[in-house]
Amino acid sequence: MEHVRNKLAELVAQAANVEVGSVKLEHPEAEEHGDYSTNIALVMKGGKRLAEEIAGKIKPDDLIERVEVAGSGFINIFLKSNVLVNSLIQIASNAEKFGSSEIGKGKTVIIDYSAPNIAKRFSIGHLRSTIIGQTLYNLYSFLGYKVVGDNHLGDWGTQFGKLIYMIKKYGLEEYNVDKLEEIYVEFHKLASDPKLVEEMESGARNWFKRLEEGDKEARGIWQKCVDVSMAEFNRIYDLLRVKIDFAFGESFYEAEMQKMVKEVESGELKGFEHSEGAWVMHLHDMRAPLMFLKSDGATTYATRDLATIRFRMARQDWQPVVKMIYEVGVEQTLHFQQVFAAARGLGFVGDGVELYHTRHGLYLGTDGKKFKTRKGDTVKLEEVLSEAIERAIQLGSSGEETAKAVGIGAIKYFDLMHNIQSDIVFDWEKVMNMEGNSGPYLQYTYARTQSVIAKSKSLGECKSVSEYQSNKEEMAILRWIYRFPEVVEEAAFRHAPNLVCNFLYELAARFNTFYNQHSILNADNKLQVNYRLQITSAVGQVLKNGLELLGIEALERM
Repeated sequence: MEHVRNKLAELVAQAANVEVGSVKLEHPEAEEHGDYSTNIALVMKGGKRLAEEIAGKIKPDDLIERVEVAGSGFINIFLKSNVLVNSLIQIASNAEKFGSSEIGKGKTVIIDYSAPNIAKRFSIGHLRSTIIGQTLYNLYSFLGYKVVGDNHLGDWGTQFGKLIYMIKKYGLEEYNVDKLEEIYVEFHKLASDPKLVEEMESGARNWFKRLEEGDKEARGIWQKCVDVSMAEFNRIYDLLRVKIDFAFGESFYEAEMQKMVKEVESGELKGFEHSEGAWVMHLHDMRAPLMFLKSDGATTYATRDLATIRFRMARQDWQPVVKMIYEVGVEQTLHFQQVFAAARGLGFVGDGVELYHTRHGLYLGTDGKKFKTRKGDTVKLEEVLSEAIERAIQLGSSGEETAKAVGIGAIKYFDLMHNIQSDIVFDWEKVMNMEGNSGPYLQYTYARTQSVIAKSKSLGECKSVSEYQSNKEEMAILRWIYRFPEVVEEAAFRHAPNLVCNFLYELAARFNTFYNQHSILNADNKLQVNYRLQITSAVGQVLKNGLELLGIEALERM
């Protein structure tokens, strides 16, 4: 149906004597006001009189049933019913590709997401970055972009000096992520003792220095920390059905960082200032300078992120990069403002490359405070996923794999249905709600469509129903379902997976209203049966396409 939108925009532009790009078409909130609406007359400051003049030049044709002017100058366009019915043919012929496009062909989007810290378990806080990042990846891929997913692991920094110090202190040969977390916490407890703090901090700095200098023993211990952590991360990714293209941790950019440090110290890279032994960059309108290199010569997050950007822009098989998306929490806002400004100032990225920080919000408990266990500890992600699966079993999921799909799908959908930048109050009743806006509700609706189709002998020919007179509930579905490609595009460009969630929920609600009020397989005649089966099949296909974009499994049976 995208060609319909484009054709309407051309007709309006011609009637208003403006460029097509200046015509904005939207869907009116109230469907009695038409299928598309434009405020071009108001933009042109012509008001209702100009709107009526423009509307008068747009004549009914094979697409348009009528054009009306409403309010202070909105032009409302009504599509012919057969145009809406024909969307069923498009859905059937495109199937799993319905909603996709080639708009991004020849362009690359890099998405930086998940990014857990080595030697720490996944917490609930990592969930947002992981599943939002994967959904944005899916959306841009669906639009024809070459998408590069990079799991920018936190595998470098002074914390590894502390870990290695503790591993050597206790002579540990074998350890897992739990043990690494335990000794890291213990380091800080011990270092709070004034008698021990100098010795421990000095020891940790020494081990990190040895690590940065390539000391064989330090590198060996560090690599083992990475390996045991990645094994744990990959187990969780498998559970979440997430697969990220690359896991280039901060350490990967070590050579690039060393090169940049030399360029800064030699003056080859301009804009840096030597201040109290450190190297900093003062940025316009920023309340604090960017810290590039500490006074002791240690690199910073900014050093590593700038090295990363330069690497990404230099890698030839990723070109041309048009956008880098950082799916990272709101608490890193200043950091990314500084890094983006510095990257542009240094010439690492040009004006044609968008750098975007999503700034996702936090998970909160029902008390409105940061989501934690009763003991005040950080909530482990695996504990949440396990409880979701158990609750899916209690809902009646048939089999372990179905329970996983329902439980984890519920968690994902509950997150993605919210605006990315909003904080989320975690509420199990809403997560697993079978009758409201939830993942299980959408999965159940899809399974319902597949059950109906399985009971039918055949779907028949879509074209045989093009002149069918739809009832109110059928038309409600038709007036909604054709919008899916537009929603996919808007969700990607606005970095807003919740738009897909909103669309799918409304589609499911409209289908269930239709299903509860009208018989499908026992309709009045064969034409009606065939038509309703086409609607059912189309709804199922679009629900499946949408759920897969969200990383949620569409189940044939619940």
